[in-house]
Amino acid sequence: MLSCQLHLLQNQSYDQTWDFQRNLFQDMLNQKAAKENTLPLHLIMIEHPHVYTFGKSADRENLLASDEALNDMQAKVYDIERGGDITYHGPGQLVVYPIFDLEALGMGVKVFVQNIEKVIINTLAEYNIVAGTIPDRIGVWVDIDQPNERKIAAIGIKCSRFVSMHGLALNVNTDLSMFNHIVPCGIADKGVTSMEMELGGKIDMFEVKEKMGKHFASIFGLEIKL
Repeated sequence: MLSCQLHLLQNQSYDQTWDFQRNLFQDMLNQKAAKENTLPLHLIMIEHPHVYTFGKSADRENLLASDEALNDMQAKVYDIERGGDITYHGPGQLVVYPIFDLEALGMGVKVFVQNIEKVIINTLAEYNIVAGTIPDRIGVWVDIDQPNERKIAAIGIKCSRFVSMHGLALNVNTDLSMFNHIVPCGIADKGVTSMEMELGGKIDMFEVKEKMGKHFASIFGLEIKL
């Protein structure tokens, strides 16, 4: 069982968290290059201020808001190194960044992403939210194959030499109107939802973090430490 350090971050700008991620990511790459003993893996959990992030394959036309509108919303825009198109992060959304050595975990990138999806699905199941995946569309959805099929969690990662960064975003108590300013993940014909929307009330964010941490530990075989 591998050791994993849990970082519960608060009151940080997106830039600060991004720098923290990249430092941990680079440290792990350096450790692997030097063939050092395995250091702890890292799991970062945070709620961001309003930001829109473009992945490497993003279409700039999928940002619908003007610079003036972005300024009014106090929302920033970043081009980042993960895969995928545009997405939104903000208050009420649980964003989780696994800085994992996939070789140490004995898995490839495809299985890694599938396991992240399982973590989200199992976490939602604890709230009696039935969710699943759609072939060829990364992320987690509810009411699959129904006319109102909608996305509740997004996944976007970067992997280099089997070390991961970036990760997942689960809409817990998210202001879903913020998605009206983008074409989420470049998918124009599907809606988005949140745990609050599905359950009809605010959800305890700390409880969601606890449950998700438990499922990360179980599915990835980790000993998670604060």
